[in-house]
Amino acid sequence: MKLLIQWTVSPGQPSSISDDADVFTLVGSGHDAADLVNQKEIHWGLLEDSLEERLEKAGDRITDSDKADGEVKDGDLEENKKRSADGGKGGSTQKKLKKDKVVATTGKASRSESSTTSGAPRVKPELTLPIIPTEVEHSILEDLRNRVQLSSMTLPSISFYTFINTHNGLNCASISHDGSLVAGGFSDSSLKVWDMAKLGQQTGNTPSQGENELAPNENILNANAKGRSYTLFRGHSGPVYSTTFSPYGDFLLSSSSDSTIRLWSTKLNANLVCYKGHNYPVWDVQFSPVGHYFASASHDRTARIWSMDRIQPLRIMAGHLSDVDCVQWHANCNYVATGSSDRTVRLWDVQSGECVRIFIGHRSMILCLAMSPDGRYMASGDEDGKIMMWDLASGRCVSPLVGHSSCVWSLSFSCEGSLLASGSADSTVKIWDVTKSLKVSKTEENKNGKTNRLRSLKTLPTKSTPVYALQFSRRNLLFAAGALTKIA
Repeated sequence: MKLLIQWTVSPGQPSSISDDADVFTLVGSGHDAADLVNQKEIHWGLLEDSLEERLEKAGDRITDSDKADGEVKDGDLEENKKRSADGGKGGSTQKKLKKDKVVATTGKASRSESSTTSGAPRVKPELTLPIIPTEVEHSILEDLRNRVQLSSMTLPSISFYTFINTHNGLNCASISHDGSLVAGGFSDSSLKVWDMAKLGQQTGNTPSQGENELAPNENILNANAKGRSYTLFRGHSGPVYSTTFSPYGDFLLSSSSDSTIRLWSTKLNANLVCYKGHNYPVWDVQFSPVGHYFASASHDRTARIWSMDRIQPLRIMAGHLSDVDCVQWHANCNYVATGSSDRTVRLWDVQSGECVRIFIGHRSMILCLAMSPDGRYMASGDEDGKIMMWDLASGRCVSPLVGHSSCVWSLSFSCEGSLLASGSADSTVKIWDVTKSLKVSKTEENKNGKTNRLRSLKTLPTKSTPVYALQFSRRNLLFAAGALTKIA
């Protein structure tokens, strides 16, 4: 028996992942079927009359009113110039002149800064949205006013929460939007929540909830402290695989291998509801951006949409050919994205439960997803350490992001959409320039075959802490969490 092997040598560098995706048909769906699905119309814009839109309109009115003030300041600058030329108090006048220039320049720059969300189209919600409490609305508006503008030249500040003494029992972690609460799901079916405001405060010797013996400036979460420094939630009968806080931090969801999802109150420290519907372990659960609704992903190859006030799912999305490993809401709450072990990402219409996009290109199971703030792009991370940026409108890969050497477990966009943060099992956090990656297209590859893969702006290594979760706060502070492993 003879075996004939033929070799073909091609000049130049290997082609990009996006090109490879055009050649290989991966498990889950062929390109013909995907192209047919991707012709469906979607509305990727943001919700109309959102808090950010209101704040932008208020800012425009303030800007218009500031024009007259600007003219007055310009007059003052000219007056200062004349005084300086006349040989008045040169030193103080020159300082005043420079100060006025700095103030004027800073004001113009701050008013000219605008996020990518300002140009996004507006759409009507397909779901009935909950009413935001007045005090919560005021708090969100305050955060939006104090938001730091990030870019490739202005990288975010990062706060890292390290779990210690977990004995390899920590499966997942999540952080509230303001960073005040951190939750961990464990293999012993327990759920633990740390309140950052109580760290370092001695509340007595009773082993009840809320005690802590740690220094207030240390973001170290001891999962085995004798004087309990956390709130312990018990109810699941199997390992907890996912946790997520509501947008306002008053509720917490957890999913488990016992096929259930549980809703907890962080105010009452109690279990409120147990949602049953999945037939197998639930790998992921995520609150919607407005709260009240949440989505789940399971080993039963389905994703489901739920509301807090109903114990049965509102929608069941079936179509993946293997486990649905992760789920993520679109910014306008009208769509949900799912990543699967069949190596595809799908986008679903929440109202109809129909699949409206199929994204093909990954070579391994998808572990995490993130939506851009303007709702146009999506990032997905897989088991091989690859990150891919997708255009929701066309369903095609915009640019692969290469740099991680192990699984990518978490992704998060900055609030204005200019940066993407990724957390990996290789114990690093990487910051990517999304605006640069979006400018790179498939047609820009030159004839020599150079790839359009982009490298990260900055890599932030930990000593020996795989990054389980990360997210940007409303003020653009980056939070990350992971479990310390033994250092060899």
